[in-house]
Amino acid sequence: MPSNNFSFWAAKDDSKPDLLCGRPADYFVVQKHFTIIISAIIVLGGFSKMLLKNSEVFVLMILSVSGFVTGQLAYHFVEVHQIVYPLLKTPSFSLYCYFLPLIVFVAALDVDFYIVKNVLWQVLLTGVISFGIAFVTIAYVVLKFNEDSWDLQCCLLFTITLCIIDPLHSVNSLKTIGISKMYTDIIRGESLIICSFTCIFFGIFRGHTTNVSMFRELHVIIGLSFDIFGSAICGYWCTRFIRIILTDLFSNTLTNVVLCFSLVYMTFYLVEYFGMSGIVALVTVGLNLDSLSFKPRMEFIITKFLIMCSSAYEHLIYGFFGIVIGCGEIKYFRFHSLVFTVTLFVTVNFARLLTVLFVSPILMHSSYEYDWRWGVVIAWSGIRGVFSLLLAPDIYSFSERKIEAPHMFIFYIQILSILTTGINSHMMLRSAKTLGLCALSLPRQMAVRNAIEHIQQNIQNAINLFKTEKILTNVNWNVVEEKANIGYNPILKQTHTVQVSSFHGPIEESPTDEVLIEEARLHVAIIQMSSFEKQCNDGVLGVEAARILIGATKSYCPIHGKFMSISDVSTYVRARSWLIKFKNMLTYLEYHKERILFTVPGNNKFLIFVYRIIISEEFEYATYVVAVMYIFPMIIHIWPTARELNISALISINYYFMFLYTLESTLKIMILKKKYFLQNWNTLDFFIIVMGIVDILCIYFVKLRPDSLILIQFTVVIGYLRIIRFLPIFKIIIPILINIADVQIKKSLSLMYSITKGYVKSQEDAKLLVRQISGRESIYQKLYDILEKNKREAIKELGLLEHEGRDVVIALKTKQAIRHVIAKALKNLTFLWSRGIIDKHEGIEMNKVLLTKIKALNNFPMAIPPPTPDKYLPNIVWMENKDVLIEFFKERTRLTYFDYGDIICREGEMPQGIFLIISGMASLHSSSPTFGLDSNRGTDRQFKTMYTEYCTSGDVLGELSCLLKREIEYTAICETTLQAFFISLEDLYEGFDVFWPSLEYKIWLKLALGVANQYFEQVIAGEDLKFQKCVVSNYAYVETLSSYNEMTLNHVAMKIVILVYGNVINSKTEESLVAPSIIPKSCDQIQGISDVSKLLIILASEPVKNDAATPAMVSGDLRTTKKDYNWKRKDEFEGGHLFRKTN
Repeated sequence: MPSNNFSFWAAKDDSKPDLLCGRPADYFVVQKHFTIIISAIIVLGGFSKMLLKNSEVFVLMILSVSGFVTGQLAYHFVEVHQIVYPLLKTPSFSLYCYFLPLIVFVAALDVDFYIVKNVLWQVLLTGVISFGIAFVTIAYVVLKFNEDSWDLQCCLLFTITLCIIDPLHSVNSLKTIGISKMYTDIIRGESLIICSFTCIFFGIFRGHTTNVSMFRELHVIIGLSFDIFGSAICGYWCTRFIRIILTDLFSNTLTNVVLCFSLVYMTFYLVEYFGMSGIVALVTVGLNLDSLSFKPRMEFIITKFLIMCSSAYEHLIYGFFGIVIGCGEIKYFRFHSLVFTVTLFVTVNFARLLTVLFVSPILMHSSYEYDWRWGVVIAWSGIRGVFSLLLAPDIYSFSERKIEAPHMFIFYIQILSILTTGINSHMMLRSAKTLGLCALSLPRQMAVRNAIEHIQQNIQNAINLFKTEKILTNVNWNVVEEKANIGYNPILKQTHTVQVSSFHGPIEESPTDEVLIEEARLHVAIIQMSSFEKQCNDGVLGVEAARILIGATKSYCPIHGKFMSISDVSTYVRARSWLIKFKNMLTYLEYHKERILFTVPGNNKFLIFVYRIIISEEFEYATYVVAVMYIFPMIIHIWPTARELNISALISINYYFMFLYTLESTLKIMILKKKYFLQNWNTLDFFIIVMGIVDILCIYFVKLRPDSLILIQFTVVIGYLRIIRFLPIFKIIIPILINIADVQIKKSLSLMYSITKGYVKSQEDAKLLVRQISGRESIYQKLYDILEKNKREAIKELGLLEHEGRDVVIALKTKQAIRHVIAKALKNLTFLWSRGIIDKHEGIEMNKVLLTKIKALNNFPMAIPPPTPDKYLPNIVWMENKDVLIEFFKERTRLTYFDYGDIICREGEMPQGIFLIISGMASLHSSSPTFGLDSNRGTDRQFKTMYTEYCTSGDVLGELSCLLKREIEYTAICETTLQAFFISLEDLYEGFDVFWPSLEYKIWLKLALGVANQYFEQVIAGEDLKFQKCVVSNYAYVETLSSYNEMTLNHVAMKIVILVYGNVINSKTEESLVAPSIIPKSCDQIQGISDVSKLLIILASEPVKNDAATPAMVSGDLRTTKKDYNWKRKDEFEGGHLFRKTN
């Protein structure tokens, strides 16, 4: 390996001793009992953790003392020395390569990349300042108070080793009490930076095993560049490779665990082999891996396994180095050693305190939550550990003058690491609790209380449900309720918190709305990130889209009062605009081959021959070959030495190529005439010819007047302009670039659509849970309005994206639909497998088939041409794709077109028919939906709120208004150019007559299911309310209740009864129920009080398929007398409303 390759892989100098400490073997060595030491240390560490309740510092003390005792026994007894001799013989760099890669990877894996990215420069400055202050302070103390015979180089290396903060133990104590992850990641990020730079520094020493005087500035700069930037780039590409492997659908748990473990070491060794820093590469890999980099539910298993291995490695390190210390001579342990150790402990913490004082302004700028209390906690975070221990033996290896007691380096560092691990961890925990950093804030207390009350209510509901089961009638329910009561009170568990009278009592200091909104905002961000991850695991959202959404959420989360909108996400990942401009520029420059209609006057065979030449592909290829062939002469022309030797040849070649260029243009001008100059590339060819003629003339005049300096300079400049002769080659490249840009635009469009759709779903999930995180009605309303506004903006963006790239969106929707169907098939397979219906072998084979189909979706086309307009008619759900209905309405529909800003229908107008949107987007502006409730009866509706919804391809407008023959209660405005099918009101009612009563019923069923899915998604989440299933099997049906008519509810047969339109009252209590609402179980009989009320009834069990089972199920073949449809104005007939559309 060359000397300027600053890698750890440096050959050991033969002049150095084989053993770090201890006496050499004066007997025949048999290395067969060393595994006893390894097993004993792991077992002792495991039992110690179990007995001492995970008290890490006592475990490390026991292992260190046990190792020291073992070393002393080995020093005095040959039998023990035979066992530990392989350890003493092992190079320290081998231990470094065995243990440190995995420990560094585990530490980096626990750091949130997006948090560190937001405060990257603060973390970098903190790391640099921390290292600088610690180095100066500790170096002064070591040089001043050390009485051992250490030279300057040993003291400086020892100081650098003590500057490393252990990234594992520095924040472990804080993670157990719920401290903000931002501060733990800042501390851990700082320690990883210090560790990386220290490892690079020691790597330079290993690469130059002589002395510092042989270092060269250029070599050091190149080495640092490779170690920092080269290692980071290698780590990034290794991350991409690891993600592909860990997310493979066909890999099992064991394979993923083994691969992840082995890839960590493979990355380290490969990067080190190529002369860069493996530690920096592993830090990069750990930071870039997140929960989405693993298969669902796989992250927990792999992380736990890696943590288990890192813990075992840590125990081995303390045990091994305890043995190494014990093998040294005990005479060097004096009272001064104890004093010097205490001095180092005080110095390390003092240096950390100075660091906090210097970096506090930086941290205050990074977060509005930082204050002096956090500074106190961070001041105790300077914990030393295994990183310093693994580098300690190199102090002796790199020193110019060898000392007699090298084991003292390890002794001081190991004692100091145990002291800081025990004392500093305890002080960090104690400070955080005393200063109230782990106390729940008032908004947080209210949120926790709401959550616990919600859980307790669910428990009580479950108990009430179990009481109705006959098999549990003899259960003592009082005991069940007592034992099931949640006694957990996180507020009373805090050591420092505000005064609370009782958990269920009022809070004395009521927080302001601003404080509650801010706390709720953070909860909404957490809910959104959980929604993104769940959508990704379910296959609804792509991994890249989910990673971008989570990253954007974490980026905007620290901004006070900021609710992330879809425009913020678009700003976070904006790449499509410049790609479109680049493609437009390329399209403008694209060469379009001339295809002209040429008529030769008379019978001119020569012109016909020329015409056939210039339109042939061979002619085009010949021009490209000529341009490429001129590359070699141009290189010789630019190279001065070669030009002087080949002047006459270059002049002849120039004449030859100019003749070819002139011949090409002449043939084209003969045929195209004036049209020749309409093509920009032809103009460029003509310009090349003109410049070539000028070049030839200049050379000729130079021969006539060789003493003219201006003419010679002009000729040289013109000669260099020959390079423009290569520009026609770009005619071949431009179409390729256009295709590449088009693919990237489609990818960006597909990604943005997927991102926007995932964002809409997260807003819906947050709206469902917003009641649980807001204790006040005013806060709930504000949150709901903000989420609703953001959702509407996102839906509008969806429509615009669909209008911009219909083919891309169709392909994405089709791919997601296939993925959703296969995912359901996998769930059904798992159910059948768990019930024993399918045996193990069959289940595995079928699982492979389904997973193969999912994997094949990676090669799914990026764009699918949109169907023709007549293919959209079967998309209307109530047509059920029946040929009779489709043919009936196909003859009666017409295609309509609207421009941007056109009004499709106005509020207050009578409906003319229904519109099926084929392409484009429209916005619906309406007041609060009435659902058939007149305004003078709506006591709960004190004011009207304007709503805006967006409709895109496949949506239907006007169904409810046409059913009721009511005035339209919204205004539909085109946001883009729009194309739609129009079915007039007369044709629709003619269809009702022909297919009476099934068609009208199916439209009502579709509307009722829409209302249920929009307003009661949580309640009906477990129900399979598909339109086709409801029609065929009568699992859910719509019942009509007229004014003053009564209906008896059988709650045994009816699982859920939802009032989707109109107004009814409880016949017993006369309590009014307005749509949309769920009829309570206590209500046995209802009476309609509006002209028409519609109820969606979901049965408790699926009935046997029977078209005549209930009045709700009707057949399309039945005919009755034509209904008398009377037109009623809004003031004559009870209201109706086209409810807000579900998404």
